[in-house]
Amino acid sequence: MDSTVLTVRTGSRATVVDLTDEAAQFVADKGDGLLHVFVPHATAGIAILETGAGSDEDLITALEHVLPADNRWRHRHGSPGHGRDHVLPAFIAPYATLPVLAGRIALGTWQSICLVDTNGDNPTRQVRLSFLPG
Repeated sequence: MDSTVLTVRTGSRATVVDLTDEAAQFVADKGDGLLHVFVPHATAGIAILETGAGSDEDLITALEHVLPADNRWRHRHGSPGHGRDHVLPAFIAPYATLPVLAGRIALGTWQSICLVDTNGDNPTRQVRLSFLPG
């Protein structure tokens, strides 16, 4: 297995960061296999979705409706509403596994690999890319 870690700056507000280009570079010329993308944080996830046409902003809006940043959460350290960030991985898993064929990630036409981070208290994330040859 080949593995590397990306450092991603997510900033101080909820965001979706497209990792597709970095992931594609990582698997280029590796042949057939599986790409595993993992964010080792309790408050972030990995999503496969369209970006650039509003879907990324729509996802953040949907999460704000489902997981509002208010004082309803029992988990209370950090900024107000931070407890919702710890619930996020139950909705958006912290990993995704994708097929790689001939060194190319087999994504659909509009699909992108994205880091989803609602935790403004932690502006820098690590993302592990691992390739398992077929």
